[in-house]
Amino acid sequence: MNAIEQRKLELLQCLTQPTLDRETVDDFWNDRLAENEEHPLEITVTPEPVPYPGMKVSKVSYMGYAETMIHAWYIQPASDTGGTDGLPCIVTFPGYTGDRGYPERYAHFVLLGYAVLAVDVRGQLGETGNLLPHEHGVTKGWITQGLLDKEQSYYMALAIDTVRAIETAAQLPGVDAARIAITGASQGGGIALLAGALSSRVAAVAADIPNLCRLDFGVLNSTSSLTEIADYLKRYPEHLDRALENLAYFDIVNLAHRFTVPVMMSAGWKDTVCMPEAIYAAYNRIESPKQMRDYPFSGHEVNEFQRRETVLFFQEHLGSR
Repeated sequence: MNAIEQRKLELLQCLTQPTLDRETVDDFWNDRLAENEEHPLEITVTPEPVPYPGMKVSKVSYMGYAETMIHAWYIQPASDTGGTDGLPCIVTFPGYTGDRGYPERYAHFVLLGYAVLAVDVRGQLGETGNLLPHEHGVTKGWITQGLLDKEQSYYMALAIDTVRAIETAAQLPGVDAARIAITGASQGGGIALLAGALSSRVAAVAADIPNLCRLDFGVLNSTSSLTEIADYLKRYPEHLDRALENLAYFDIVNLAHRFTVPVMMSAGWKDTVCMPEAIYAAYNRIESPKQMRDYPFSGHEVNEFQRRETVLFFQEHLGSR
């Protein structure tokens, strides 16, 4: 057995125990999701001019958590609306501190004949604001907002925004509501996994180098966004147990049993942001059909090979236009 094979075996044996039991997780999220259904989406769709004749673009807005309006691109192939059955739709979110960018970022999905809903994350670089109330102090960034109250936490808002993005996609003209998938990398990968665990509409999940996996390990070891939580707890060590208990409700290790659809994940073995030990801890708990793409010599990055793998994965599980 060579070193690469040995490392793979070690990762497959990373069976971190959940920190919450299934009944506690399901009771909490089933209640939150039922509450979410009581609030209208208030979707607006406005045509957006682009210099590309092959795509039709609209700006979409919908009401997210805490009365925050979320903004997105809705992108369709210009020459094909999918007929009466509609098109598969790929929902995407950006990495931490990023935005949805220009519509042409998603041209590879449009070339497949798919529609895309590319969503900004609240409060970060895009057009979406953040009306989540502040009742405690925060460190730099966003994710310590509401850290001591999971009902008002940034991750709670992110989770409900994500579920509502899927519901919005299902109502857009030209979309086949039975063929909605979600993808993203880093923060976007973690969001994709949240959607797979929380939304009954998701048909497939492709999560590259995802966060939100084994969050307690990440707070202790990660070199990126989770350092914000570490900094907060460095100042307020008395809140450690409370913070970790709240984070546990958003940890894919604890949500893994809720997956019923195909999942593809990727991991860079030299990644110090979303570490393979954290990603595999969640992956190994998922019970639905799943695939892992390993990159032993990659850090926190998604290469062109993996982008092609995502296309092939969606073709397998969503079909063609």
